[in-house]
Amino acid sequence: MEKIKEDVIILGGGMAGLRAAVAAAEYNKNLSVGVVSKLYPLRSHSVSAEGGTSAVLNPKDSFDLHAYDTIKGSDYLADQDAVEEFVRLVPEQIYTTDHWGCPWSRNPDGTISQRDFGALSFPRATFAADKTGFHVMQTLFSRALKYDNIRFYNEYFATSMFIENGRFNSLTTINLRTGDFTVFQGKAIVFAAGGAGRLYQFSTYAHSVSGDGDAIAYRAGIPLKDMEFIQFHPTGLVPSGILITEGARADGGYLLNGEKKRFMQAYAPNKLEKASRDVVSRAIMWEIEAGRGAKGEYGDMEYVYLDLRHMADVLDERLPMITEIAKKFNGIDAHTELIPVHPATHYTMGGIDSNVKTTTDYSGIFAAGENACVSIHGANRLGSNSTNECLALGNVAGVSAAKYAMEHDIPDLVVSNVDAEEKRIWDDLLKRNGGENVAKIREDLRNNMDKNVGIFRDANGLNTALKNIKSYKERYEKISIQDKSSTFNMELEWALEVGFMLDLAEIITVGAIMRTESRGAHYRKDYPNRDDENFLKHTIATYTKDGPKITYKPVVITKWQPTVRTY
Repeated sequence: MEKIKEDVIILGGGMAGLRAAVAAAEYNKNLSVGVVSKLYPLRSHSVSAEGGTSAVLNPKDSFDLHAYDTIKGSDYLADQDAVEEFVRLVPEQIYTTDHWGCPWSRNPDGTISQRDFGALSFPRATFAADKTGFHVMQTLFSRALKYDNIRFYNEYFATSMFIENGRFNSLTTINLRTGDFTVFQGKAIVFAAGGAGRLYQFSTYAHSVSGDGDAIAYRAGIPLKDMEFIQFHPTGLVPSGILITEGARADGGYLLNGEKKRFMQAYAPNKLEKASRDVVSRAIMWEIEAGRGAKGEYGDMEYVYLDLRHMADVLDERLPMITEIAKKFNGIDAHTELIPVHPATHYTMGGIDSNVKTTTDYSGIFAAGENACVSIHGANRLGSNSTNECLALGNVAGVSAAKYAMEHDIPDLVVSNVDAEEKRIWDDLLKRNGGENVAKIREDLRNNMDKNVGIFRDANGLNTALKNIKSYKERYEKISIQDKSSTFNMELEWALEVGFMLDLAEIITVGAIMRTESRGAHYRKDYPNRDDENFLKHTIATYTKDGPKITYKPVVITKWQPTVRTY
């Protein structure tokens, strides 16, 4: 067993993790900062963010407008005090990354350009063409390399985290390159390990996004919040699921049904294709259910079309990546042809129960980015409100963890916990020989979530989903891992990921069963109306050996009372 000590540990090398690492390293150059990631940082899914980063930069815009758009978009489940503070933190991060070299797109006068985005009342989405995540990640990673007190532990797969006496104690990992079981100790830890979208089959996510951070925190006793709210992006490329940015519709793209007719007038007459993601995704599915989808040319999945032909003169400048993606993956010239799209799993609104200060109920444990649930996004995140959260609250988390580390020592390792985790992996999981295939369980789980816990939900489907998940858990106890080697044992990594995914799928499904209303991305056909009297509250899932214990806590309302949400 290898032991590594750092003052501050960052779990995750994506946008939130890198921003936290830089912030901690800058705050005190005498603190050591360890970034633990199962990937090389520039392979993190953050590089795939495309369209924009909302920030109030224009004097004609306002913090109240940004806050209101966010709260309305959340279907009034966001904590309004957190949103009000969050929107004020963002502009500084745009200017900071600009000074660090991020090539934000510019207006002719040299000012930073901003585009419209879904459900915004002002065009405040700052962007770098349609490669925003790629350029921000390059900027952050380059910045992080400047600091001698930041150390990268790439390709270390986290398996568990332990809390003792209400405080962070240790993080266990497998060094994938060597197979060594490695324990990290620190004074503080920042969870920034991303979302859980690969619980679903048709998804915009990289396959690495398996919810590890959420599941590790949950198993350690940290509650997860609002996990039933899963965002479906309206335009996943068919059949691959690759993201076609919302910026395409924001810049003027149309959605056409199988009859080649625009249809959003019937669902969002004021905003049309620029309505919020949950509204547009449901509209597409209703068109398909009504028999007005297209099918046949790209496999079995029905779809609608994204029409960018009338924008051909600006595609290469403003949307070069999706133009290339359509050509490379589907052989489609977006200048002259329609792009087949279908809603795809895109974001996890839920996560570790935390606040806008990035603190949790446990000493020395902080959370940022998609791994956290503040709650800023409530029941539905607005497009362009993710990368800004990673930057703004990643910065807050890094500073908060650094301050905490300056005032505390590294606690004594509880060896019995670590020994038990090492035994669980090497003497139990790796040696199971029951005949069940990990990849098949994963495939069945994803198909189950797509079918029964998707855009449209009802009691029958959700109860079927939960029954299936319990059966997958039983099968998981009988898996066989054929690869018994130590170095880069991807089958073992997949087995650990599937274990995490099963826990999270259960939480999502149980929360969805108990929330007998429709709100944001959670749409119950059997309960189609929002129920503020009974469900204007956050779902809290706490670990027990028999499954999640569900409780609730109130939403914070400051100045915007819930009203009917229309676009």
